Amino acid sequence: MLSTMGSRYVNNTHLSSRVSRLNLDWIDPDQSSDKESEAFQRAMELSDRYHAKSWLPARSIVMECLLARWSVDPSGEIMVLTRSCPWKLHLFELEEEMKIEPPIKYVVYEDDRKHWKVKAVTVGPDRFESRKALASQWRGLRDEELSKAAGIPGCVFVHMSGFVGGNQSYEGALAMAKASLKFD
Repeated sequence: MLSTMGSRYVNNTHLSSRVSRLNLDWIDPDQSSDKESEAFQRAMELSDRYHAKSWLPARSIVMECLLARWSVDPSGEIMVLTRSCPWKLHLFELEEEMKIEPPIKYVVYEDDRKHWKVKAVTVGPDRFESRKALASQWRGLRDEELSKAAGIPGCVFVHMSGFVGGNQSYEGALAMAKASLKFD
C-alpha cells in the first residue's frame, strides 16, 4: 500500500530534469539565440557524458546479472548485483525487452559502505509499492531479534515497510531474499 507521502514524491534528479535545468530561465533578460544555443550545447555534453560513462556501462552490468539469476535461485526471482551501479530503470526496461518471467522480486547487492542489502523491486520505476516486500514478520526488527525471528544469522534490519533489509554477509542477505519469497 502506498503512503500519502510516497504518492507526493517526485524524482527530479534524473537526466531529463538535469537537462531541463540548463534551459534559459524565463526571467533572464538575455534570451538570445546565442544563449539558447549555448544552453543546448551544455545539455548535449551532459547527456553524452552521462550515457557514455554511466548509463550504458550500468545497463551491461544489470543485463549480465539478470541473465545469471537462475544460478542465484531456482525461482529466477532474485538478482544479485555484482557491482554498484544505477540498476532500477535498467531492470524494468530489460525485463520488458527480454520478456522476463517471472519478474525479479529482490535485488541483493553490496552498498558503498560494504553492507549487504536485499531490496524489494517496486511495481514500476516511479512507484514505491513493492512487487513482494520482505517478510512481514521481520519488518521493523533489528540485529539479534531479527536474526532470531528469521532464523538467519547476521541480520541487521528490515525496514517497517519491508522494501529493504540488511545483513552482515552476502549469504545472509541472499538467505533473507530466498526466505521472503516463501512468505505471503
